[in-house]
Amino acid sequence: MASLKCLLRSGRNAVSVVLRREFHRTLPASLQVTVRDALNQAMDEELERDERVFLLGEEVAQYDGAYKVSRGLWKKYGDKRIIDTPITEMGFAGIAVGAAMGGLRPICEFMTFNFSMQAIDQVINSAAKTYYMSAGLQQVPIVFRGPNGASAGVAAQHSQCFAAWYAHCPGLKVVSPWNSEDAKGLLKAAVRDDNPVVFLENELMYGVPFEMSEEAQSKDFLIPIGKAKIERQGDRVTLVSHSRLVSHCLDAAAVLSKDGIECEVINLRTIRPMDMETIEKSVIKTNHLITVEGGWPQFGVGAEISARIMEGPAFNYLDAPVARVTGVDIPMPYAKILEDHSIPQVKDIIFTVKKTLNI
Repeated sequence: MASLKCLLRSGRNAVSVVLRREFHRTLPASLQVTVRDALNQAMDEELERDERVFLLGEEVAQYDGAYKVSRGLWKKYGDKRIIDTPITEMGFAGIAVGAAMGGLRPICEFMTFNFSMQAIDQVINSAAKTYYMSAGLQQVPIVFRGPNGASAGVAAQHSQCFAAWYAHCPGLKVVSPWNSEDAKGLLKAAVRDDNPVVFLENELMYGVPFEMSEEAQSKDFLIPIGKAKIERQGDRVTLVSHSRLVSHCLDAAAVLSKDGIECEVINLRTIRPMDMETIEKSVIKTNHLITVEGGWPQFGVGAEISARIMEGPAFNYLDAPVARVTGVDIPMPYAKILEDHSIPQVKDIIFTVKKTLNI
């Protein structure tokens, strides 16, 4: 406090520096935070920071969200900022896009991205294309978020991964976080972005706790959209994945490490724009590449990465063809045993690594 009093004469900036230091000293060095709570923190902080931000969707307000991601926000911000909508994705997505064009910054929650198909005209034709078609005069700062991909026991109409669908479209940024720091930092960056962002969460990750660093606990914590992260260093083979399958890659890498096979695991974080520089540098080091995703193989994220590697400088460093581990090319079955065989498992990644290395 004595130092603070001394700095009062030095002006507001000096006082602000000291206050920030004091605040950070009160934060634990790291903290266990679930992905659900990280997303909640991100929205809470952005709602507080910018009065133009609001959340709308089915059951996001009084019910605290279908997955409790928006828990407590309605009580804190009220009906004008946290808005329950009828069950009509085309309708409330259109309202959100119009609000974004009018100067607000909506967060539009789909209860599952499978239901975003009802609103794809609003997402693509109204949101994604407007900035280009207006010659840069009309921005559409909107985030479409919700769970994506397979959950458990919800069958075909609730189990698709839409990463490749939306990443196909110019005008959209497509984000697919894995852990709690990804979820918080990327969602805050998405809310602040002046262009439409599709934010693909994973229902099975909501309740998973991860260490959150002191830096990530700050209200100023952002992760730049378009930058991948190397989650594990290795020199034998590169594993590239996103969302929940990053966990599978890390588990596979831990098993393979016991056999002396060190895998480099890359968490894409963002599907569009894609950080090919990080992938290419890793391939040049390891000489092998395997992509892992929960979506279907045809025209998938892994297919795009494979094509870009073949067209780029890293192709000459490959000692084996790029391999893909994907979901099976069928609608998701309901029976658990069939469901387990329809999405990548750790053993599938291990098998593909050994096959690629001819072990």
